[in-house]
Amino acid sequence: MMNAAAPPAVEGADLLIDLERWRTGDSRDRDRMAQRLDSALGAYGFCLVTGHGLPAGLLADLRMLAREFFALPEHVKAGYRTSDSGSGWSGGLAVGQGPTADLKEVFSFRELGSTGPAVPGARPAHRWPSEVPRLAEVAEEFLRVMRRLSDELFALCAHALGAPADHFTALRRDPTHVGALKWYPSLCHLGPTAPGRQRHGDHTDRGALTVLDREYGLGGLQLHSPDGHWVDAPFLPGTLAVNVGELLARWTGDRWPACRHRVAPPSAAAPEEDLLSLLYASGADRDALIESFPPPVGRTAYPPVRWGEYLRRYFTAPR
Repeated sequence: MMNAAAPPAVEGADLLIDLERWRTGDSRDRDRMAQRLDSALGAYGFCLVTGHGLPAGLLADLRMLAREFFALPEHVKAGYRTSDSGSGWSGGLAVGQGPTADLKEVFSFRELGSTGPAVPGARPAHRWPSEVPRLAEVAEEFLRVMRRLSDELFALCAHALGAPADHFTALRRDPTHVGALKWYPSLCHLGPTAPGRQRHGDHTDRGALTVLDREYGLGGLQLHSPDGHWVDAPFLPGTLAVNVGELLARWTGDRWPACRHRVAPPSAAAPEEDLLSLLYASGADRDALIESFPPPVGRTAYPPVRWGEYLRRYFTAPR
């Protein structure tokens, strides 16, 4: 459990990127935002974004509908159960039986894109709950606006690396992407939990960028710092958290490492705290050839790989 000895938070101001200044500022403002992005992603694979322009009403609406879904009886949610590779519900108390199982429930809506070879084992068909009829409409609008925001972030990434503005977006005509609603129940809901059980265990994301609209909590997001410690991720109201995934780390030749992160256990100091996150993770076209930036921009010379083949190997690897 987190307690008074928990590590201090990273200073949010050091990781804050203002997209409005990127859009409307002069060349010095744009360069300043690009340099700050490069510094933040190089250190943590993580930044905070303000001035993003996402409709607050859309996020609030999706959050309300998500809570409506997660409040359904578990046997109803189980009718929409899916595997890790598909769209639908996963989690619930049944998942919490193992000593290291995550204390969360997820409803995901995944798009694998239409370019390139199919990905065996992935089941992208959406299964929208009839009990929450507006969820499909609002979630699909969320995917659309987050796709636009991600393309803007990729243009900023390209500028930070000294590349043409479309360096990344040219390989994102119809990219793989996924939206997810992640619910972290309270201790009052879960009951006693085993020591060491995380709301979401230590991991990195597979895609290029993950954008997260999160809630503040004592048992919240933590980052693995460059010096090897877990630190609380900064939280600033109205901002979005952005993580570098394995795809973008490879693309940049590890100039920007994949963000290693976790969600801490629910805190005994806040037994009624539950958290809900709205997540969007974005990749590339399945037929996109991913070539690492060479030195001096990149650090590691990875061999070129088709993104769809990379995903294929992941989905078909023995579990």
